[in-house]
Amino acid sequence: MKAIFEEENRLQRILDVEAALALAHSKLGNVKDDHAVTIKKTASVRFVKLERVREIDAEINHEITAIVRALTEQCGESGKFVHLGATSNDILDTAAALQIRDAIEALEGTLSALKTALASRAKEHRDTIMIGRTHGQYALPITFGLKVANYALEVHRHQERIAEAKKRILVGKMSGAVGTGAGFGSKAIHIQQAVMKELELGIEEGPTQIVARDRYVELMSILANIATSVEKFATEIRNLQRGEIGEVSEPFDEAVQVGSSTMAHKRNPVTAENVCGLARIVRGFMTPAMESAVLWHERDLTNSSAERFFVPHSFILLDDILAKTEGMFRGLVVNKDRMWSNLQRAGGVIMAESIMMALVSKGLGRQDAHELIRKCSMDAQKACEDFKDHLMASSSVTTLMSEGELDLALDPKSYLGSTLATVDNILGIVA
Repeated sequence: MKAIFEEENRLQRILDVEAALALAHSKLGNVKDDHAVTIKKTASVRFVKLERVREIDAEINHEITAIVRALTEQCGESGKFVHLGATSNDILDTAAALQIRDAIEALEGTLSALKTALASRAKEHRDTIMIGRTHGQYALPITFGLKVANYALEVHRHQERIAEAKKRILVGKMSGAVGTGAGFGSKAIHIQQAVMKELELGIEEGPTQIVARDRYVELMSILANIATSVEKFATEIRNLQRGEIGEVSEPFDEAVQVGSSTMAHKRNPVTAENVCGLARIVRGFMTPAMESAVLWHERDLTNSSAERFFVPHSFILLDDILAKTEGMFRGLVVNKDRMWSNLQRAGGVIMAESIMMALVSKGLGRQDAHELIRKCSMDAQKACEDFKDHLMASSSVTTLMSEGELDLALDPKSYLGSTLATVDNILGIVA
């Protein structure tokens, strides 16, 4: 991912656009084929050196002109046809689209690897029962497989978002200053079409002097959305690794790894914490991305400096945290015994809904059943007594349910609903 945004690779992508422009001119008869071929062959960092571009740029203080001059120097007589009719952002925005396309392709690979890791753990722990929590409190039984399967499905949706948005994000322009194409003459539209066909990019149908920046906002929104999901996953690992919960833990090399410089017993969720911190940086780039879409008239330059930071940094950071999250889940230590222990510690009151629904099935009204079970559960918790004992002491319960029926309704394994089918369905979707 870093290589995609390195300065030399960026220069190569700019040269690729210049070459495509020369080929488009030759196809439309504006430039002789041999001149276009020369420009195409010469438009390479093998000939156009970054050092020479920097040298010219330091003198004239204009990056694209520096690149055009450096390329022209290497093209001999054909150099007079370099950059014919184009403006800087025809080249810059189109080259950026090529880099973004490469970056998205790399990101898709990392997302796929994470989804595979999550799906694998979901399948492995499809039946691993644990307590579900809402508001940080005990709620109802679930399985760890359901939790992780939901994460895999969320990653799958991000893959769909990226795939669907490519047609809007991966576009270039070749329409000259202020977007009129006047510099290309009567064949302007055909030149733009030929360039983008050569580069396999979409076309900015409504250009000004730049590609519309709502496209960048959409891109950054997707990247920020993915970062938010990954932080959510990592936050759950951090919470479940807390000492009083202890249901999962990050991989930890007991032979050599150090958790604290002073507290030798520590096993901290350092990867998850790292992921959370970096995800916040990615989301933080949303503000400059949106601000950079607000430009004066047909364009100004306030977006340029910001984009050189937030586009590459967002991709690089996101790729990093996705890879770290994949490794974390692949090596995640899942403590099934602790999950069951915590489920038991929660007590029978977590099965209050199960009892309520059982009473409704026996003919008691839903609201009456809810109030009855609410009182029993509150009394049991207040007295620190067994929930079942309070149920058995209520004639309103025992007249409708036998002790055996109560035991069945109090069994967490019998109240998973469609959990297992949901996991199976998700695994079918994400496969």
